[in-house]
Amino acid sequence: MEYMLFICTDSTAPTTEPTVHTIEEWVAETTDGGTRRHGDRLRPANAATTVKLRGGCLSVTAGPFAETTEWIAGYDVIECGDLDEAIEIASRHPMAQLGQIEIRPMWPIE
Repeated sequence: MEYMLFICTDSTAPTTEPTVHTIEEWVAETTDGGTRRHGDRLRPANAATTVKLRGGCLSVTAGPFAETTEWIAGYDVIECGDLDEAIEIASRHPMAQLGQIEIRPMWPIE
Protein backbone atom coordinates (compact mmCIF):
# COMPACT_ATOMS: atom_id res chain seq x y z
CA MET A 1 0.00 0.00 0.00
CA GLU A 2 1.17 3.53 -0.72
CA TYR A 3 1.31 6.09 2.08
CA MET A 4 1.72 9.85 1.89
CA LEU A 5 4.04 11.32 4.50
CA PHE A 6 3.31 14.98 5.18
CA ILE A 7 6.54 16.41 6.55
CA CYS A 8 5.44 19.18 8.92
CA THR A 9 7.17 21.84 10.95
CA ASP A 10 6.45 22.04 14.68
CA SER A 11 6.93 25.31 16.52
CA THR A 12 7.22 23.45 19.85
CA ALA A 13 9.98 21.06 18.72
CA PRO A 14 13.55 21.45 19.93
CA THR A 15 15.90 23.37 17.66
CA THR A 16 18.71 20.82 17.90
CA GLU A 17 20.13 18.82 15.02
CA PRO A 18 18.60 15.37 14.41
CA THR A 19 20.55 12.52 15.97
CA VAL A 20 19.61 9.83 13.47
CA HIS A 21 20.02 10.81 9.80
CA THR A 22 20.21 13.83 7.59
CA ILE A 23 17.32 14.21 5.19
CA GLU A 24 19.65 13.34 2.32
CA GLU A 25 20.67 10.10 4.07
CA TRP A 26 17.03 9.18 4.77
CA VAL A 27 16.08 9.84 1.12
CA ALA A 28 19.00 7.75 -0.15
CA GLU A 29 18.27 4.89 2.28
CA THR A 30 14.54 4.68 1.50
CA THR A 31 15.02 5.19 -2.25
CA ASP A 32 17.78 2.60 -2.50
CA GLY A 33 15.70 0.22 -0.37
CA GLY A 34 12.77 0.53 -2.81
CA THR A 35 10.32 2.01 -0.28
CA ARG A 36 10.31 5.69 -1.31
CA ARG A 37 8.45 6.41 -4.56
CA HIS A 38 8.94 10.19 -4.74
CA GLY A 39 8.87 13.33 -2.67
CA ASP A 40 10.08 16.89 -2.48
CA ARG A 41 10.29 20.00 -0.36
CA LEU A 42 7.55 22.62 -0.51
CA ARG A 43 7.99 26.36 -0.41
CA PRO A 44 6.90 28.03 2.88
CA ALA A 45 3.20 28.42 3.67
CA ASN A 46 3.28 32.12 2.74
CA ALA A 47 3.91 31.03 -0.88
CA ALA A 48 0.63 29.07 -0.95
CA THR A 49 -2.49 30.01 -2.90
CA THR A 50 -5.88 28.74 -1.74
CA VAL A 51 -8.68 28.19 -4.26
CA LYS A 52 -12.38 27.76 -3.37
CA LEU A 53 -15.47 27.60 -5.56
CA ARG A 54 -18.69 28.32 -3.70
CA GLY A 55 -22.04 28.91 -5.37
CA GLY A 56 -20.30 29.40 -8.71
CA CYS A 57 -18.02 32.13 -7.30
CA LEU A 58 -14.28 31.60 -7.43
CA SER A 59 -12.25 32.73 -4.43
CA VAL A 60 -8.46 32.86 -4.70
CA THR A 61 -6.49 33.95 -1.66
CA ALA A 62 -2.79 34.20 -0.95
CA GLY A 63 -1.53 31.93 1.79
CA PRO A 64 -2.56 28.64 3.34
CA PHE A 65 -6.14 27.64 4.12
CA ALA A 66 -5.58 27.88 7.89
CA GLU A 67 -3.69 30.22 10.19
CA THR A 68 -1.21 28.07 12.06
CA THR A 69 2.39 28.16 13.20
CA GLU A 70 3.00 24.68 11.75
CA TRP A 71 3.04 24.05 8.01
CA ILE A 72 3.69 21.25 5.55
CA ALA A 73 7.33 21.56 4.53
CA GLY A 74 7.42 18.62 2.14
CA TYR A 75 6.05 15.20 1.30
CA ASP A 76 7.13 11.69 0.47
CA VAL A 77 5.17 8.81 -1.02
CA ILE A 78 6.29 5.42 0.26
CA GLU A 79 5.21 1.86 -0.51
CA CYS A 80 4.87 -0.39 2.55
CA GLY A 81 3.30 -3.67 3.54
CA ASP A 82 1.28 -2.07 6.33
CA LEU A 83 0.92 0.93 8.61
CA ASP A 84 3.45 -0.46 11.11
CA GLU A 85 6.13 -0.46 8.41
CA ALA A 86 5.15 3.08 7.36
CA ILE A 87 5.46 4.24 10.99
CA GLU A 88 8.90 2.63 11.29
CA ILE A 89 10.11 4.36 8.11
CA ALA A 90 8.63 7.73 9.13
CA SER A 91 10.24 7.44 12.58
CA ARG A 92 13.69 7.40 10.93
CA HIS A 93 13.04 10.69 9.06
CA PRO A 94 14.92 13.60 10.70
CA MET A 95 11.74 15.67 10.83
CA ALA A 96 10.24 13.13 13.21
CA GLN A 97 12.65 14.70 15.74
CA LEU A 98 12.50 18.30 14.55
CA GLY A 99 8.87 18.52 13.46
CA GLN A 100 6.17 15.94 12.91
CA ILE A 101 5.12 13.55 10.18
CA GLU A 102 1.52 12.78 9.31
CA ILE A 103 1.02 9.42 7.59
CA ARG A 104 -2.01 8.88 5.37
CA PRO A 105 -2.85 5.84 3.27
CA MET A 106 -3.34 6.70 -0.37
CA TRP A 107 -6.87 6.23 -1.71
CA PRO A 108 -6.56 5.66 -5.46
CA ILE A 109 -9.34 6.79 -7.77
CA GLU A 110 -10.55 3.70 -9.57
